[in-house]
Amino acid sequence: MMRCLQLARLGAGRVSPNPMVGAVLVHNQRILSEGYHQEYGGPHAEINCLNKVKSEDRLLIPESTLYVNLEPCSHFGKTPPCADRLIQEKIRRVVIGCRDPFPLVDGKGIGKLQDAGIEVIQDVCVDEARDLNRRFFVFHTLQRPYIVLKWAQTADGFIGLPGEKTQISQPTTQRLVHRWRCEEDAILVGSQTALVDNPQLTNRYWSGSSPVRIVLDSHARVPATHRVSDGQVPTIFFTRNRHQFSGNTEYVALNPAEPSLSQLLKELYSRGIQSLLIEGGRTVLQSFADEGLWDEARIIRSTTFLLEKGIPAPVLTNAIVHKETAYDEGDAIIEMRPRTTHPNV
Repeated sequence: MMRCLQLARLGAGRVSPNPMVGAVLVHNQRILSEGYHQEYGGPHAEINCLNKVKSEDRLLIPESTLYVNLEPCSHFGKTPPCADRLIQEKIRRVVIGCRDPFPLVDGKGIGKLQDAGIEVIQDVCVDEARDLNRRFFVFHTLQRPYIVLKWAQTADGFIGLPGEKTQISQPTTQRLVHRWRCEEDAILVGSQTALVDNPQLTNRYWSGSSPVRIVLDSHARVPATHRVSDGQVPTIFFTRNRHQFSGNTEYVALNPAEPSLSQLLKELYSRGIQSLLIEGGRTVLQSFADEGLWDEARIIRSTTFLLEKGIPAPVLTNAIVHKETAYDEGDAIIEMRPRTTHPNV
């Protein structure tokens, strides 16, 4: 199962909104084949695994065990049901990391396998399996995107100077941030960050696609000449006074009668945006933190850069952090603070 999880991670940033899944086919302690879900719309892990079985080993499939970190699908989507293929191949046993929370699958894939006489073993490395696909679980369990708060701060706890662009991250950590960008569906900033920093919000220093850009701009302050309006990648401006398209850019009007963050997350959920990286300024970051709308915080803390005054770093209020890790990048400490958000996630 740990090998399944290792394979599944190879699909990071390429399979959303599908989960990351790996599969390993074993006969008498010998691995016959391996596979993983490589890209959205392509064959799932189980199918890639079975298709790679050598011709001389195919007669062993009915005597083999398939390991997979997530329940095999049971419905027609972009591809046919994986459960049907496992039944067709007459696999003897299927070992599953965890059930799939997606309503069209949840327990139905397991039930279909069992009804066909296939032995099913569940919840093997279940915590690791859930953690790997925590974005997928949060999206389908809490009906909102998985939210990652990210900021860089100086050694004395500031994120910048008012009205000035302040570069705290160095080349090494910039590459790391761009890797994070390609792993999430969308990236969000407020209008003040868009105006002062004029960021591109794209992935340029790592392989992979760029996330959808989202700008909270209720008063339409950001001019069309700024980089977030360049049409390079799909971009959504959330405003209060218009709803229109302009090339690759969409303007979505928010209802001022509803809490803006709640309405925002409902809209992103309806669009299938499964994960959201918040790179906004302190006001935006603190708003999400104060409302408990976050699942993970990633803090780049410089070990040498001092400002002595400026905008203080956000504070994670009422946070229950179940595991905190930190690693040294030489000029910065990277702190990763995953949060326990829901007992079933």
